[in-house]
Amino acid sequence: MGCFPCISARRREKNNRIEDSAGARSNSRFLVDSSENGRKEPLISGERNGCARSFTFKDLAIATQNFKEANLIGAGGFGRVFKGRIDSGKVVAIKQLNREGLQGSKEFLVEILMLIMLQHPNLVSLIGYCAEGDERLLVYEYMPKGSLEDQLFDLTPAKEPLDWNTRMKIAVGAAKGLTYLHDVANPPVIYRDMKAANILLDDEFNPKLSDFGLAKVAPVGDRTHVSTRVMGTYGYCAPDYVLSGKLTLKSDIYSFGVLLLELITGRRIYDASKVGAEQNLLTWSRPFLNDRRRFSQLADPTLQGRYPPRAFHQLVVITSMCLQEQPHVRPIIGDVVVALNHVQSQPYILEPTSNTTSSPSRAPSPRSAETPSRRRRGRRGSPFD
Repeated sequence: MGCFPCISARRREKNNRIEDSAGARSNSRFLVDSSENGRKEPLISGERNGCARSFTFKDLAIATQNFKEANLIGAGGFGRVFKGRIDSGKVVAIKQLNREGLQGSKEFLVEILMLIMLQHPNLVSLIGYCAEGDERLLVYEYMPKGSLEDQLFDLTPAKEPLDWNTRMKIAVGAAKGLTYLHDVANPPVIYRDMKAANILLDDEFNPKLSDFGLAKVAPVGDRTHVSTRVMGTYGYCAPDYVLSGKLTLKSDIYSFGVLLLELITGRRIYDASKVGAEQNLLTWSRPFLNDRRRFSQLADPTLQGRYPPRAFHQLVVITSMCLQEQPHVRPIIGDVVVALNHVQSQPYILEPTSNTTSSPSRAPSPRSAETPSRRRRGRRGSPFD
């Protein structure tokens, strides 16, 4: 992959599962006998700080009409996700652990702890959980538009493709969520599972990062990385992490670059329905990423050319920088947000005299405010001007 100039000279080292060891199941227990009648109580009580509620399995069975198939809205490495309505009348998403899956009680605990500690508009909110017997369930706010994966790939004729301005809104929001994890959370957090299936969307297509079962606390002080078994989703994992097991904040930057590439092209990172080199998005796109004259060939055909060419080229450059093979060459997420804000500030506006029969259904979103950072932004204009 060609080398593009870095956004800033200022730097700080900050559904196919892969792993290099045995499955991630854990024998951790979360229930203790803490009452006189022997009733089991959760070790984690989010209710004490108002962050999460402890549900019984019966509560959630009632909420989902006994986990009725008609209420199934998704499935992933953790298990199946159901739409439900809890006793307060609130509509929620309920994720049930698959006991035979790759993720287990350890990931369940990590996700609860992460979402109790971390709160941001671009992170999904945890409403509660259930740890009763062998059952492990998580209760989240319900996101009406589902995941980015649902909205971007394998569209039916009745489903309208995402327009350029909405894609940029999603990219900026996801980057802000990642900035919160890297730059605001103390200690910083490595997300480790950035992918389209984990970007959830509300009615206005505001994105929220979800599924924190694989998240890790980032290295601090003199430590440069976290040594861990390789886990994540095929194609999204940074090559340096896959080869060495050394996890850093820059591992997330690579995964985010893959996500941007999917937004640009409308293609999955891996698509078995295609043939040869086209099955792997990175292999197929590399010749175009290396040649600025061919950037436009990356554009998702469903956009029908409805995007600002200059902003499109800038987004491709940002994507290529995030996908650099060497982690130290990739930008930090704070600089990525600044660059994406610049791209978003150049929305696609349909010409009134256009002969097209339809116009983008979603109005350009207002320019997002620059994400606060602990670093001073001395930048004038854009590095892409």
